[in-house]
Amino acid sequence: MTIHLRQICLVAEQLAPVIDDLTAILGIHSCYVDPGVGKFGLENNLMPVGRNFLEVVAPTQDNTAAGRYLDRRNGDGGYMVITQIDTLDEHQRLRQRALDQGVRIAHEHNSDEWYLSQLHPRDMQAAFLELEWNPQADFGGYWNPVGGLGWEDKVDQDRTVDIIGVELQGSDLFALAEHWGNVTDLPIEGDLEHPCIRFNNATLRFVADNDGRGAGLGGLDIRVANRQALLAEAQRRGCYVNDSQVNICGTRWYLHDS
Repeated sequence: MTIHLRQICLVAEQLAPVIDDLTAILGIHSCYVDPGVGKFGLENNLMPVGRNFLEVVAPTQDNTAAGRYLDRRNGDGGYMVITQIDTLDEHQRLRQRALDQGVRIAHEHNSDEWYLSQLHPRDMQAAFLELEWNPQADFGGYWNPVGGLGWEDKVDQDRTVDIIGVELQGSDLFALAEHWGNVTDLPIEGDLEHPCIRFNNATLRFVADNDGRGAGLGGLDIRVANRQALLAEAQRRGCYVNDSQVNICGTRWYLHDS
């Protein structure tokens, strides 16, 4: 079984200012806008980070799931952990495993070309976990949420190379880690104070919710190629925290040199 972190989704009250910050600070570029999210009362923008993706969504109408999430977490922040599964059998096994543990499926799409199961954030106790499969099974290529192919020329790794980790927070960090480990069928590593689980290409770290915002996706680990340029732009835009961290879209970005 291979679970690959292929995309992170953030949620914002306003889309354009966040895209401006991400583009300027991280040096990444828009590659796709999906009109299909309009049926959920959203607008979005997607950007490649290496061969994986960062998406930002924002509500365009009242009473959306994204809007309720913004209210619950008091503003912009992390929203979804989106994974690519290597085989359809494994996708279906993990889907059933989640159901057997009482996790609801918030949204689903099934076709010969694309299987998608969004696991409810309340039942996942922090954020959406999305399981996706496509027959191409290429972790560095074809990806349905960006229209398949055609995004490759927008990849720019001069400043930001890849997303290598996700920080999920909750009131009981070890119980949260156990739950995500049970759903994904992956072992917990680390210790009681620093539990984690490992996908094919990224680590999920579990921490206490000490920022006053409750359970959720609080931070991302990124590999960077030009820390100095990234920090300089973060300072200009009021997003600088320290030489190892910036804050964009209500999310902590932890910098790791290539």
